[in-house]
Parts: sequence; structure tokens; C-alpha cells
Amino acid sequence: MEKIKKAVILTAGLGTRFLPLSKVVPKELWPVVDKPMIQYTIEEAKASGINEIIFVISPETKSVLDYFKKSPKIEKILKSRKKDHPLAELKNLEELCKDLSFSYVFQRKPLGDGHAILQAEKIVGKEPCFVLYPDDIVKSKVPSILQLIQVFKTAQKPIMALSQLPQEELPSYGVVAGEKIASRLYKIKKIVEKPLIKEAPSNLAIVGKRIITEEVFDYLKKARPSQREGKRGEICLTSTLAEMVKDGIMVYGYEIEGKWLECGDKDKWIKSFLYLASKEKKYRDYLKEIKL
Repeated sequence: MEKIKKAVILTAGLGTRFLPLSKVVPKELWPVVDKPMIQYTIEEAKASGINEIIFVISPETKSVLDYFKKSPKIEKILKSRKKDHPLAELKNLEELCKDLSFSYVFQRKPLGDGHAILQAEKIVGKEPCFVLYPDDIVKSKVPSILQLIQVFKTAQKPIMALSQLPQEELPSYGVVAGEKIASRLYKIKKIVEKPLIKEAPSNLAIVGKRIITEEVFDYLKKARPSQREGKRGEICLTSTLAEMVKDGIMVYGYEIEGKWLECGDKDKWIKSFLYLASKEKKYRDYLKEIKL
């Protein structure tokens, strides 16, 4: 039985929905309350037993790597000025990175998430791994990544995280048709990318947390670039998994337990920011004060 210890984190996107700010600050470093969205992903991965993080970056997003590096010069200044609180914050980040291995690969052209994943193939090797999208945060009692790991222990096949959405929101997502085979667990029968409301096969949308196996890399390598408007020339992981399903290869979907918070555009980022702020007393009281 194969265990999952590696996670590929995709941070090479252009961040077009966050322009013009994303020209200078990659969206993955945008704060959600008091830490950047990518830190939520790293924290969840570590809490789930992942110990090797592989970043896929672009020349424009390489500052993501800097965030997780030690800052001895800054620490020295903080110590000399007795700035205990910010020093503690740096130490907390350093503790998070402890026992984690970090590496990175470049995606030099924006050719889709499937192409980005292929850049990490040599580091991943033949092992199963996670593909994680930092703009999807899940708050849950049991980390959503760990939920998928528990399923993989017996499934040993690609698994997608799923979440139910209102019907009117489905045209913005990949949506699955599945045969329910256990509590929250589905055998995927069909994947439809951004369906019309009347054509959506269910209300189960794909969340940006997936387990892929060696055969997914094989399919990505022979995948045809998309001709769809807005995705032309890109290799898409969702479309590739859809092809695998068509070919009769087993792909599972698991409806995760927890609150799915999205940060994929400015509106969703602000809503997620306010939701998480409302869960902390020091911010909740202020939000009540200003009647939010």
C-alpha cells in the first residue's frame, strides 16, 4: 500500500483576477486574515502527514519561496528592539517549516495546470502525490487532505475532493456525475467542465485538492491542448481526468467534510477573509461594532 508524502502546490498562475495588485504580489501571498492563503495549504498538508512540498512557480511568482525562508537579518533587528510579538510570528513560521522539505520547479509559460504538474514529474517520481491549489481553503475538524488520504489507503486510485454547491453556481466549476459507493465516496462516471445549469450532472463541484497517481502523469503527457475559449493551448488536469474516466480508468470523488472557502478572485477572497475574521474574537467584536 502506497503512502502519500509529497504535495505539488501550484503557484505559477498569472493571477489575472487579482490584477493590478498581482503584478507585484502573487495572489498566493495575499493575506486571509493574518496570514497568506498559501500558508493555510502548507499547514493543512503538514497536519496531514505530508513532508515534501514541491512548488511549481513562474519567474513572476518566485517570491512565494522567499516567504518560507529564514530571516536572520530581520530577526536580529527585532531582538535588538525587543519586538517580541513579531519575532514570535517569525518563529511560528519557522516551526511550521521544520521537518518539511521544500523544492521547486519552473513553469515558464502559462500553459495550464496540467502542464504545470508535468514540470514536477521528475521530483514526484512514481509515487502518488497531492496536487493542491492555494486559493482553496477548507476549514474542518479533520484536515480535508487527511480525509482524502484515508480514502486513498483503500482506493489506491486518483481522488478528487468534492463539495456540494447551489445549482446556480455550478457553471463556474468542474462538476461530476458519480455512483455513490460509500458514505461521501463516489466512483466518477463523468466530469463536465463549467456546465450550463440545465446540463450539470449533479451539484458536486471539484475542490482544488486532488490525489494523482503515476497513470495521471502518463495521460497528461499525451493530453491534447485545450481549444476552449479562454483556455486555448492549455493542458487541463480536470479534462485529463475526464479522459481517464471515459477510458474506463477508476477515478474517485470524495465529498469532503468542512467549510470550503475560495480565494480565486477578489470577491471570493474578501468573503473568505471576512468569514475567517468572524471566527476570531478580536475581529468578530469589531465586525459587530461596524455592523458587518
